[in-house]
Amino acid sequence: MSKSYSFYPLGDAAVLIQFPDIVSEEVHRQVTAAVKALEQMPFLGWVESIPSFTSIAVYYDPRKIIKPDGYDTVYAYVCNMLEQLIDTDAAAENGGADKEIVEIPVCYGGDYGPDLDEVAQTNGLLPEEVIRLHCGQDYLIYAIGFAPGFPYVGGVSEKIATPRKKTPRLRIPAGSVGIAGMQTGIYPIETPGGWQIIGRTPLALFQPEAQSPTLLNSGQYIRFRPIAAEEYEHLREVIV
Repeated sequence: MSKSYSFYPLGDAAVLIQFPDIVSEEVHRQVTAAVKALEQMPFLGWVESIPSFTSIAVYYDPRKIIKPDGYDTVYAYVCNMLEQLIDTDAAAENGGADKEIVEIPVCYGGDYGPDLDEVAQTNGLLPEEVIRLHCGQDYLIYAIGFAPGFPYVGGVSEKIATPRKKTPRLRIPAGSVGIAGMQTGIYPIETPGGWQIIGRTPLALFQPEAQSPTLLNSGQYIRFRPIAAEEYEHLREVIV
């Protein structure tokens, strides 16, 4: 991990660790390594660490901080923790060897992907070429947000990158797979949204009653697999 990070207070009960403001796998490894280190070696008063593309919000209980200035205490602890990561090269090793890939079956086009033709026309492609390119690589999940279980995924091919819709839809079905710029994502619940919907998965990305309510997590990889409508309907019936 390089020494490219800054600290900012977030009120009186949180601190922001800002890494280089570039969406990349290298920065993601730094963010992930720091989050894991804080979870494994929490300081007194630590509540949680929430990662994003290029930063971490570290929340703490100021009443449990021993010294009077909670921010300075947390700042010193986190700086020391990051220095240890630099010295041991823990960040460089994290996420390299153990690549966890989650396969996502997707039925593309038609009622499942009403914007597939628009994405194809925008990029001068056939719908089949859009599907091939969308399924032709593994995508790193940089963060979970917007809706519970929604994966923010980067790295979509420039050949199929398409702007968001000018007017968002009021209702997008759960499981819808969309493109927005050079990102792709999956809507875990029915919600309004402006992404270009090219398909739908029968997998349940958010199950609030489950012990682990979200199917996907930051740091995993997604691999899309095209399926026919018959397989989609079958999987939707058997998947709980």
